[in-house]
Amino acid sequence: MEPITVDVGKGTLGLDSEGVLHLVWKPSTVLEADDVHAAMAMVNEVAGGAEYPMLIDITNTRAVTRPAKSVFSTKCAASRIALLGSNPVNRVIANFAMARRTLPCPTRFFTSHSEAMTWLRGSPLP
Repeated sequence: MEPITVDVGKGTLGLDSEGVLHLVWKPSTVLEADDVHAAMAMVNEVAGGAEYPMLIDITNTRAVTRPAKSVFSTKCAASRIALLGSNPVNRVIANFAMARRTLPCPTRFFTSHSEAMTWLRGSPLP
């Protein structure tokens, strides 16, 4: 499916031919709770009652607010989530998102797109 814009306009969501959801946040985005809620609602709508692995590209994300971080413990249609980043700021964002929360599905941070996709497909990493 062609990527669709998340209601708040800060990102896009698509479902690829292998059944992996791709959520990509726009450059310099500061994620607020409403942004995360809107993205989760769109994920649930696209999934139509099924669950899919999901890649969330936070490469260009500037920050995640505290209220937005609390939303990450809410269940959506993702069966597992790979957070894709490229720098220490992304790693900090991912660590804060995952730290001290009960996440609703397995979630890991990656700097390699191919390793993230391998993990999402359920294949063991080398």
